[in-house]
Amino acid sequence: MTENQTWVTEFILLGFPLSSSMQMLLCGLFSLFYVFTLLGNGVILGLISLDSRLHSPMYFFLSHLAIIDISYASNNVPKMLVNLLNKKNTISFVPCIMQTFLYMAFAHTECLILVVMSHDRYVAICHPLRYSVIMSWRVSISLVVTSWACGSLLALVHVGLVLRLPFCGPHAINHFFCEILSVLKLACADTKLNQVVIFAASVFVLVGPLCLVLASYARILVAILRIRSAEGRRKAFSTCSSHLCVVGLFFGSAIVMYMAPKSHHPEEQQKILSLFYSLFNPMLNPLIYSLRNKEVKGAFRRVVWKDRLM
Repeated sequence: MTENQTWVTEFILLGFPLSSSMQMLLCGLFSLFYVFTLLGNGVILGLISLDSRLHSPMYFFLSHLAIIDISYASNNVPKMLVNLLNKKNTISFVPCIMQTFLYMAFAHTECLILVVMSHDRYVAICHPLRYSVIMSWRVSISLVVTSWACGSLLALVHVGLVLRLPFCGPHAINHFFCEILSVLKLACADTKLNQVVIFAASVFVLVGPLCLVLASYARILVAILRIRSAEGRRKAFSTCSSHLCVVGLFFGSAIVMYMAPKSHHPEEQQKILSLFYSLFNPMLNPLIYSLRNKEVKGAFRRVVWKDRLM
């Protein structure tokens, strides 16, 4: 360090280098997507809480996925929308680090929740007679608490390693939020340890869970093929295919972002990938589950008709 270096107290989020008219258009479009995200996931939470038929472990896990999606989007999108309207896109150091922590915590927790949901479907289809015993409410709550705890602890490790680094300039983050890889590029010290921990965490919360999910669904596929009833096979495929869509969207974009060679996706492409699983994926999740799930659609009709009768 030289004596004339100053410590950074705030960062500039460069966002998307577009014209003012294009930024206004994106602001309106992303605002619409954000509203759909809040409404869609909010409706799922409301239906699960109001309809007693949805008070099962499967929908208990789905409610936590909806909470994560709302939190995920709310952590990044509002600041991005403000920056699209303002010329001075600054964020203080502490809110930036907090944004990084929450982003990583929600991302890690969602990975683990998706694994728990795949295990739930495996037990429901392959061991239906023992489902209430294996996936009891005590076990379900323990799995959810463990997922949140592990996700938060992993994020805390990442943030702790970031806070040990000096940030003395430059202070321009080439992203629309404080994404950890973009923040590390501004550190005035060696970040190899951070990179190793990020890669190891990616193996733990991306590759490992993805393998568990695929193993569960391989067994589910075998079990489905053994079902003699065409209606039973159709119902099982419908339920599981919606989950696989979510898994493919989330894990695919995250693995490309954090585990693919950096030369294969430059910074602008990284922004698009981050935008995909920060905004598009949380918006698509409730659509996938509601449009492909008869029980959710049935609960929606029952709630609507109940309100009309009242």
